Amino acid sequence: MNNSITNTARLLGAGLRALLVLTLVTGVIYPLVVTGVAQAAFHNKANGSEIKADGKVVGSSLIGQQGYSLDYFQGRPAGGLGTNSVNTRYKLILSGATNLAADNKVLIQQVKDARAAVVKDNSVPGYTVTPSQVPADAVTSSGSGLDPDISPAYAELQVHRVAAKNELSVARVEKLVKDHTSGRTLGFVGEPRVNVLELNIALKELTKGS
Repeated sequence: MNNSITNTARLLGAGLRALLVLTLVTGVIYPLVVTGVAQAAFHNKANGSEIKADGKVVGSSLIGQQGYSLDYFQGRPAGGLGTNSVNTRYKLILSGATNLAADNKVLIQQVKDARAAVVKDNSVPGYTVTPSQVPADAVTSSGSGLDPDISPAYAELQVHRVAAKNELSVARVEKLVKDHTSGRTLGFVGEPRVNVLELNIALKELTKGS
């Protein structure tokens, strides 16, 4: 009887010590090491890839924003997010796609409407956009609905409208787009892209100095 109690107590003691050691290693030491390395080597990414303007955080380079006026570059549609009171320009919480098949009549109509709007909004005196010029990312949302980037083709399509709205030369706005176009990751992964938030912040700074 005494041996049984002694063995049980020994096993419980060993289990408790193992629990304490594992808690210390995996629950305290490991997280602190990983956090320390991330803060030291990848400070910006570890803190959400924040973008600042005028000394304030205005968003993340990883999350797109909606609601820009036509004075600025427009991002991809966020059709999958629907209409709600949770997502705001600087605080996007909900994420999602439309989940509509490519041949769905609702999606087809959404794309047609979006293409018509892009043509209308970006056609300015001396420059007319045709439906064939509108790239896919201008009329479709990403899987998350929060894509922060657009294609260089969509950015280029908006140049004349942005230049006219802000009384800038087309050449200056084209250079702005070129300066904010990122190539493929590692030279071969993905496609060239333009971060809309970063581009619009640069545009705002350009208009201040013009």
